[in-house]
Amino acid sequence: MTAGGVPAPTTPRAWRLALSAAFCLSVFSCGGSDDNSLTGSGGSGTTTTPPAAANVVAVTVDSGPSGLQYADVNTLFTTITVCVPGSTTDCQTIDHIQVDTGSYGLRILSSALTISLPVQQASNENSLAECTVFVDGYYSWGPVALADLQIAGETASSLPVQVVGSPNFSNVPADCSGTGMPQDTVATFGANGILGIGVFAHDCGDCDSTVDNGVYFACSSTECQPTAVPVANQVPNPVTFFATDNKGVIIQLPSVAAAGASTVSGSLIFGIDSQSNNASGSQTVVTVDPVYGEFTTQFNGQSYDASFLDTGSNGYFFNDGSIPQCTDSNFSDFYCPASTLDLDATLLGLNSASAAVTFSIANAETLGSDAGSSVAFSNLGGPFPGMTASFDWGLPFYYGRTVYTAIEGKTTSAGTGPYVAF
Repeated sequence: MTAGGVPAPTTPRAWRLALSAAFCLSVFSCGGSDDNSLTGSGGSGTTTTPPAAANVVAVTVDSGPSGLQYADVNTLFTTITVCVPGSTTDCQTIDHIQVDTGSYGLRILSSALTISLPVQQASNENSLAECTVFVDGYYSWGPVALADLQIAGETASSLPVQVVGSPNFSNVPADCSGTGMPQDTVATFGANGILGIGVFAHDCGDCDSTVDNGVYFACSSTECQPTAVPVANQVPNPVTFFATDNKGVIIQLPSVAAAGASTVSGSLIFGIDSQSNNASGSQTVVTVDPVYGEFTTQFNGQSYDASFLDTGSNGYFFNDGSIPQCTDSNFSDFYCPASTLDLDATLLGLNSASAAVTFSIANAETLGSDAGSSVAFSNLGGPFPGMTASFDWGLPFYYGRTVYTAIEGKTTSAGTGPYVAF
């Protein structure tokens, strides 16, 4: 911990996964053998009470998995249960799974698993593995296994999931390891896994026709080779596997005071227009690009055409040279204005719908020094290096809102996905 109770640099998820590439941001105060089984060793805020419904699970912003030497900041967690396919007893409940509307698929840290999950086979009958690459120079490597998932009252049978950091798959191909540094432990992840529930149905749809896709590999006991993978065998958005509530998700979080909060509790509701508690209403529907999942943000006289909503990002990330960056190395990824800035922007969908949004950017160094045990902040933001066309509306956008994420091709009374609405 640094002075004032500020967490040391960490790197939990801030993913955006599209076209075989995942994108990750820094966080506050910086989100083998051929054995076909996996095993590992287990691994005063603002609150709303989630509805008691089968399609609702509680979500929480807190300091992260126990035992870490730092606190996660603006990281949204939930709890899941996974079972060996077909079993009702060989199961494990795992907490502190990050909820990420900017990626697609369930990924679990091997060190957080206490059950053995069967690994999928590639077309040549070798084991199927995946490489997930992040823009900050990290990658996550691990096999694709099958699991039965239960979350709230929803179930997904024989769901392909990535198991990150499996000791049985330590032979990382150069095409993956050459992309950066490994991020395959709970400490480097800042979570026990990630639940990717964004606007797309799979993490790499094009990988069914491209062998050298940089994502999927067929692994023998001695080497791993790139491979094409049928869409049915790729890691999917788990919501698409649900029987009824499969058109998207709704996230409800309360507002957070300017000084922050030590915990925040809200609800993750599955489905759109499938039950009385997930009906479309009067929200503004912003349709997004069907390839990249992006819309346009108009801010400060500029248009950011590669904008997106993302619970996996822990702040607002955009480039504005008029806002000073922090000089303290612990906060160098964030803005430090002399006083809190109240800003305005307009979000524009491909459907020409528009929504005016107000947001605030506070001095991250001041927030950090005054934070105490707070880990939830509604006014944290920073630059987005190298992404001049992007505006990342991270978790602070979700505080005090009900936000819909509709999956591609799914038709609701408000329109057909992919779209976001609030």
